[in-house]
Amino acid sequence: MSDARLTKDNARPASGRAFNWDLVFLTGWADPLMLVARGMLAYIFIVDGVGAISGYAGVADYMRANGVDARLLPLVILTELGGGLLVLLGLATRWAALALCGFCLLTALLIHWRAEEMIEVQKNIAMAGGLLTLAVVGPGAWSLDGRRPRPRGS
Repeated sequence: MSDARLTKDNARPASGRAFNWDLVFLTGWADPLMLVARGMLAYIFIVDGVGAISGYAGVADYMRANGVDARLLPLVILTELGGGLLVLLGLATRWAALALCGFCLLTALLIHWRAEEMIEVQKNIAMAGGLLTLAVVGPGAWSLDGRRPRPRGS
């Protein structure tokens, strides 16, 4: 057996080309990967929004039990379902991502923290970070935003 160690300098696949440790090759896949990433981020919001509609009374009770006025539930549904669909489609993506980022942080503090659901708090903070990243980098070319003409000078 060979005792060769795999290092940055000697990592070569069978093609003879060195492995790209900076993962620059991903830039060639940026647009389809951004579509997949948007879908992954949007998934939980779309599913929860539909779930809140189908289980309206239970969600309202959960909100009340955690000190949040259940009259806010239609706004919650609009934010989750509407924001999730906007992120998925890549329409008004930066605005939707910022709204969902704020929603995640508010939900973490107003609901999950009070209910002592620390895994949910951590999940919401992580999702807020991903959404903030999406707001900064934008949706990519494979989006409705990417198909719209850009104003001059931008």
